[in-house]
Amino acid sequence: MRVAIVGASGYAGGELLRLLLRHPGVTVQNIVSETCAGQPVRAVFPGMRQAMDRVFVAYGDGAEVFECDVVFLAQENGKAMQRVPDLLARGCRVIDLSADFRLRSAEAYERWYGLSHGAPHLLESAVYGLPELYAERIRSARLIANPGCYPTASILGLAPLVQQRWIDLQTLVVDAKSGVSGAGRARYSAEYHYPERNDSVAAYKIAGAHRHTPEIEQVLSEVAGESVPVSFTPHLIPMSRGIMATCYAVLQRETSTSELLEAYRAFYARAPFVEVREALPETKHVSGSNACHISLGVDVRTRRVTVVSVIDNLIKGAAGQAIQNMNLMCGFPETEGLEDGGMWP
Repeated sequence: MRVAIVGASGYAGGELLRLLLRHPGVTVQNIVSETCAGQPVRAVFPGMRQAMDRVFVAYGDGAEVFECDVVFLAQENGKAMQRVPDLLARGCRVIDLSADFRLRSAEAYERWYGLSHGAPHLLESAVYGLPELYAERIRSARLIANPGCYPTASILGLAPLVQQRWIDLQTLVVDAKSGVSGAGRARYSAEYHYPERNDSVAAYKIAGAHRHTPEIEQVLSEVAGESVPVSFTPHLIPMSRGIMATCYAVLQRETSTSELLEAYRAFYARAPFVEVREALPETKHVSGSNACHISLGVDVRTRRVTVVSVIDNLIKGAAGQAIQNMNLMCGFPETEGLEDGGMWP
């Protein structure tokens, strides 16, 4: 099967390239980069030996891209909605790693992202690419909206509690921390410079201001069948990759840590990349893998539950999840090309 990666010189695009070059059912036909067109891949990714003789190409008129079975779009917000209509019309399946097709409403997209949507007619048909919740829809999809990294960790951490009404749905709080690679390779503002980020932790976009908030709320509301508000606070921490989402809610009925752990294991029994653990997970445990590790604890004194969910923001939060979606769309085993565990140490 032939695939193209558009935006292949960024962090997520680079991980797509690294993983797809090892996928036994895939031929990477086009490695597209607007900023690095004409440069050898080794100039941007010196360690990627599988692609040492390859060169980045420009999107151009897209002729060769249109020949591919699946096109991964890994560019900044606003690019995909310009290209997706033509790609779909030419028969390509598309997996978009930007936010262009994640929200169901064009008005909501414009409000949160400050851009008028160029393909609002496709928003309803785009499938939200979180396989643990939407695998059957993904199998028949033509357009996948790959989830954001923060939403992936947060939704997976909370979905069992929300669906089974263990908690008061009006009390959800998510405190999340991310490595700086989540901002993308093209971010050059001062807060991402080493002297600014090292030895410091910074909250940002607090009090409902972060644009991943409506994405988390949209999916959890669909899981619940009613509106679910979320108080979401993101933080930047001085590491390259990884996300930890620590989620809190008030319990609606008496339970125990062991009972909820069993409920989570049952909920994710068919999810090959979600591991429910008794020990608290750490970002290092999943680094470089497509895994999500989850644990939790019940505070009987306060009637609250705390859930800890960790992922690699560039793999399960971006490239790995995109390939997991491709596997489902194209009939490969869901884990194909993603079997490697985390790097340690």
